[in-house]
Amino acid sequence: MAAWLWGCNSMPGTAGAQSPAAVSIRVGHDEAEVMQGGRSYTAFHYHAKWDKPFLHPLRTPAGVLVSRGYPVSPLPGDSEDHIWHRGIWFGHGDINGEDFWREQGREKTSRLVLHGAPAVSGASLTALLHMQSAKSGVIGSIRETYTFRPDGEAGLIDVVIEVSADRGVPLKFGDTDDGGFGVRLREEFRQDRGARLANSEGLVGTENIWGKPAKWVHYEAKVDGKTAGVAVLDHPSNLRHPTTWHARGYGLFAANPFGLRSFTRDKTRDGGFTIPEGGKQAFRYRVVVMDGETPATKLDGMFADYAARK
Repeated sequence: MAAWLWGCNSMPGTAGAQSPAAVSIRVGHDEAEVMQGGRSYTAFHYHAKWDKPFLHPLRTPAGVLVSRGYPVSPLPGDSEDHIWHRGIWFGHGDINGEDFWREQGREKTSRLVLHGAPAVSGASLTALLHMQSAKSGVIGSIRETYTFRPDGEAGLIDVVIEVSADRGVPLKFGDTDDGGFGVRLREEFRQDRGARLANSEGLVGTENIWGKPAKWVHYEAKVDGKTAGVAVLDHPSNLRHPTTWHARGYGLFAANPFGLRSFTRDKTRDGGFTIPEGGKQAFRYRVVVMDGETPATKLDGMFADYAARK
């Protein structure tokens, strides 16, 4: 199986021409398309109709589509629950008492709104988002950076999310399991359809990995007869690493360090966290999209490599 080669350098002997395998990012009016080798890989969507931006679709290096299509480009048989589960995104269900996760109408739901056009540097895309409260204007900002990297037969997306309390108020992340850095996969990745859901601690199945701390979580399934997998790695520099996971059996998983009471049902615990006025908190993740079966030992090696990056 041929792997994708990612990069942004010119071929030797050319005068600034782009390599046929290079990554390019084309910024448009309502989305930025990520191309590799002349074909679409994914896109960063920020049309005003969406309450938060997201990456969609998600494909393996061999081109297997692994993200749920609904509601962006529905696939036959797609479930239609949780309209806010679109590809890859970040949000939280309780920030200063407001919901930046669920989308239940703009009179109730706070939004993450793009400020200016996304910036592109090589294979990286950066977007500045305003945290638009449904009640009280902009309460803070989030800077999201996505960098697309090669790793043999896996596609990597390195993500840095910087949340800033830069609007004169602290930002309090409340204790809820609905939030974090999320991925929603297509129906084949449902546990009740035979998908394998596992974490770095050797636990398997949503009933065992939901709410538990882990360095990584991995979903693997067969799509059109081909095995494919998606993992998210939690960087050691992150708050409360290894993070807890909102890992559900229907194809959603999210790295969420804030839901300690919600995950454990222990009322004496509180996973809330406050960014003080003028402060900033960064979160780093690596998304790994793979063709074929991927053993835990290989994922452990990928995590070790990621953890070594400062």
